[in-house]
Amino acid sequence: MHALMQWLALPQFGLSTVFVVALVSATLLPVGSEPAVFGLIKLNPDLFWPAILVATVGNTLGGGISWWVGLGAHKVVDRARGYRRESRALAWLQKFGAKACLLSWLPVVGDPLCAVAGWLKLPFWPCMAYMAVGKFLRYLVMTSALLYFV
Repeated sequence: MHALMQWLALPQFGLSTVFVVALVSATLLPVGSEPAVFGLIKLNPDLFWPAILVATVGNTLGGGISWWVGLGAHKVVDRARGYRRESRALAWLQKFGAKACLLSWLPVVGDPLCAVAGWLKLPFWPCMAYMAVGKFLRYLVMTSALLYFV
């Protein structure tokens, strides 16, 4: 852990590390990006806004990857079944449309929600915009709270 903290302390590596960790954490892989963002900001307080913005971009792009995975999975399943079938939960999410991606910041359900948006073939760019807003607010609030309390 100490070596990671030293590496994060170097601004030239810290922001790229935050980007990669945020991107991977927004996919369906079980990785959390908040410790990397918090660690970088704790070691380099002047990188608060750059770290928040880089994490938001990385996490939003990761959500976009999940969206494409969901779309691809839907196409594969449709071909295998030869027809389209959706559950009530999918129909409920479809009712909200791209706005549902605003909830992509939620722990546990947020990342799969991006994949479900792709599955439902919700419009990509509006989904990305809502993901970006939700993820930005999450990083801003969580990092600010951690800095205040720790």
